[in-house]
Amino acid sequence: MDPTASLFSLEGRVALVTGASSGLGAHFAQVLANAGAKVAVAARREDRLIALAERIQKGGGRALPVVMDVVDVESVDHGVMEVETELGPIGILVNNAGIASTAPALDTAERDWDAVIGTDLKGAWLVAQSTARRMVKLGHGGSIINVGSILGLQAAAQVPAYSAAKAALHQLTRTLAVEWARHGIRVNALAPGYIQTDLNKEFLTSPQGAAVLKRNPLHRAGGVHELDGALLLLASEAGSYINGAVLVIDGGHSIAI
Repeated sequence: MDPTASLFSLEGRVALVTGASSGLGAHFAQVLANAGAKVAVAARREDRLIALAERIQKGGGRALPVVMDVVDVESVDHGVMEVETELGPIGILVNNAGIASTAPALDTAERDWDAVIGTDLKGAWLVAQSTARRMVKLGHGGSIINVGSILGLQAAAQVPAYSAAKAALHQLTRTLAVEWARHGIRVNALAPGYIQTDLNKEFLTSPQGAAVLKRNPLHRAGGVHELDGALLLLASEAGSYINGAVLVIDGGHSIAI
């Protein structure tokens, strides 16, 4: 095997991906499985998780559907232990679960604010904490990858809760990276730009979406596959000295004037 390729191999590793019932989470799970990891796919919609696990297994991978509500600490702890029992100790966590609410700040309802902050920030914290506790107890370390956003790095109208949650998640990433490094746990974040998925395709292909993408130096949205390299870098030994980083993958959108 090419020694460079082996750096990115995840053979023998166990990964947990939250928010895996659709979109980026489902894609990330498939990418990790393709790299050799045994993958636990977690979310609330069991039917979609089962379908995803079956697709991974038909491709020769190993996958476990895990029903998990990331804002419920008992659900999180139970899910983490289920993964450990069925697949082995978790060495890779992809904290992808997230929701958004679009409304002007003056019109954002408290329930919508709480829901977004709860899922995107508190949920990531609970899953990271539960997973890290097991890593520390078992003494094997690992890699935690939080999925942030360029909207946590630059201001945008009508997404106050989402932007605040992602900005806080980036800082939480740095804090945990400093605190948990002594346990052999690396904590990093991906900060994707406008990546086209089934959920946002209608917007990105609309006149409004076209206007947003026009500000991108590449003049287009990213494809989900364009996150694969960054994900594997942070998950594998290829990124063994990367800790506390917020890796921006946005085609230059966030730095364009």
